[in-house]
Amino acid sequence: MTEVASETVATAGEPADEPFAVEPAAGERVDVASLAEQLLGGWAETRRVARELAGRPELHKLEGLTYREHRQRVFGQLKYLVDHKAVHRAFPRELGGNEDHGGNIAGFEELVTADPSLQIKAGVQWGLFGAAVLHLGTETHHEKWLPGIMSLEVPGCFAMTEIGHGSDVASIATTATYDPETEEFVIHTPFKAAWKEFIGNAANDGLAAVVFAQLVTKNVNHGVHAFYVPLRDPDTKDFLPGVGGQDDGVKGGLNGIDNGRLHFDRVRVPRANLLNRYGAVAPDGTYSSPISSPGRRFFTMLGTLVQGRVSLDGAATAASKLALTAAIRYAAERRQFNASSDTAEEVLLDYQRHQRRLLPRLASAYAMSFAHEQLLKKFDDVFSGIADSDEDRQELETLAAALKPLATWNALDILQECREACGGAGFIMENRFASLRADLDIYVTFEGDNNVLLQLVAKRLLNDYAKEFRSLGVGALAKFALGQAAGVAYKTGLGAVAQFVRDSGRAERAALALRDEDTQRLLLADRVQTMVAQVAQALHGANRLPQAEAAARFNQHQNELIEAARAHAELLQWEAFTEALDEVGDPGTKKILTWLRDLFGLSLIEKHLAWYLMNGRLSMQRGRTVGGYINRLLARLRPHALDLVDAFGYGPEHVRAPIAAGGEAERQAEAAEHYAALRASGQAPRLEKHAKSATADA
Repeated sequence: MTEVASETVATAGEPADEPFAVEPAAGERVDVASLAEQLLGGWAETRRVARELAGRPELHKLEGLTYREHRQRVFGQLKYLVDHKAVHRAFPRELGGNEDHGGNIAGFEELVTADPSLQIKAGVQWGLFGAAVLHLGTETHHEKWLPGIMSLEVPGCFAMTEIGHGSDVASIATTATYDPETEEFVIHTPFKAAWKEFIGNAANDGLAAVVFAQLVTKNVNHGVHAFYVPLRDPDTKDFLPGVGGQDDGVKGGLNGIDNGRLHFDRVRVPRANLLNRYGAVAPDGTYSSPISSPGRRFFTMLGTLVQGRVSLDGAATAASKLALTAAIRYAAERRQFNASSDTAEEVLLDYQRHQRRLLPRLASAYAMSFAHEQLLKKFDDVFSGIADSDEDRQELETLAAALKPLATWNALDILQECREACGGAGFIMENRFASLRADLDIYVTFEGDNNVLLQLVAKRLLNDYAKEFRSLGVGALAKFALGQAAGVAYKTGLGAVAQFVRDSGRAERAALALRDEDTQRLLLADRVQTMVAQVAQALHGANRLPQAEAAARFNQHQNELIEAARAHAELLQWEAFTEALDEVGDPGTKKILTWLRDLFGLSLIEKHLAWYLMNGRLSMQRGRTVGGYINRLLARLRPHALDLVDAFGYGPEHVRAPIAAGGEAERQAEAAEHYAALRASGQAPRLEKHAKSATADA
């Protein structure tokens, strides 16, 4: 394949047409083995062990079970995980764990390939319930409760979310009021909106819960803290006095998990049941904490539980890889319509539209994978103590809050498009697209609603922007926001006029500029910086307004803020992809992955093309070349699509989609052989139009 600079120009600034199907040039190949190893990341061996386990039939989801049967099966699978030492990686060594926080997440997220219900149910037990005791409690709590949690002797709940407040954890209404006379906390839900809702293990299995409540002592509310609260009698499984609840019943997905509601009517627990790493109460009711600021204390406590968002980012990425593997393998075998031949039908993946549907999403899955590896490394650095400063923890929380929304939204988009790209076969439950999409639907709203998480990211971006430009006045900020001062785009020559002069109407120059790594980076980064600057200028001085007016001003720009945060997350994924290219040693693989990175970057630019045109970041001339160059990249990547999904490393025991198992190729070969033999025999009936033509000639 020739480089863009030497390509001939067709008409109206469009790149020259490719043939219907493109063959790879010499030296253009993917080293599948080395790429697969790179995608396994820093915990490669852990992932291999976890994938071997997830490939076992004992852990696979069985479609068609009732929700009660599914729940029973998944609970039994939890015991299977315990027996095979798959759940203890993050726990202390003295209790039988490995204190391997990154490896724990890497192994855990692979369970999604077996059954998302199993992954989330395991996450509730060990990643939320157990992790809360581990990270919010002290050694005394660890010794008392972790062995039972680790062995599944004590199935438990993570009771944070309330019906009335959802993602607004700071405003939950459940109270834990200290009684110094008995040295007990009184756990109480004062009204129905304070009931704990959507709680995994609450409907059937949970014997205890970590309950989040407002800690009140000496008539002072010290904010949200966590308490270990027994729920059920271990023998009868009946609720203990004062504890009540309901079963959430059948859900839109994840029906192997017994979600339910919990409420408490003045339930008393000992003072020692307060998980007091960040806040303690003395016998006389005196409160103390190593963190004096209530706000910082709250975010520190919640920050210790960030692993849920990290794992969802990885699980959504794994599910996306499964879907793309099945859809692309099917598209490489399924034939439909004889566009370029009178006898042979075309492979679906040779159609440009089909490539447009699947290959940009393949590029997104690679970007998600590389970005997740960076997030996982940051997570492990913080929780292992390698880099555990306040700044490190804030960076981890912001990174997780940025990447989890994109990965979970992308997963739903990828699963849906893959389902549609496989037609009716994709809708059959045995091919898993519909099942996976239903199960992953909730991923976008639990462990933090995606829009709420992006708002947290946006506020961090505003704070960083304010620090960077604190010395500038309002006028300078306004000019920056309008791109008239020393904005990134204008310093680097991306102004529309300069582009037009340089391009001089030549499409290949425009395409060459867009495939340039620095150009893509600057276009993506400039969009983030400009969007943040515009909102910062609009909100300037809002902190000095009365509360209601300040809130109204913020609300007027909330959507712009969230869009800026989403653009920031897209940039993070692109940067992770670009940095991963430096680790690729094989020249052919690096060339093809660079095309895939370019496809990811240019797809983002095409998605936001209106913004770039309206803000003068791209000329109309260059804007017209984006789609054409994407199409050329699709044609170049087409011969390597199967290698790129094979590098994901998932076998048939993970994909478990019959349409991806080679049966379609066998059917197509049988049909082709039948028609070839019929033509060779001379007995093939003529088409009516040919018969009429022969009669007319006679």
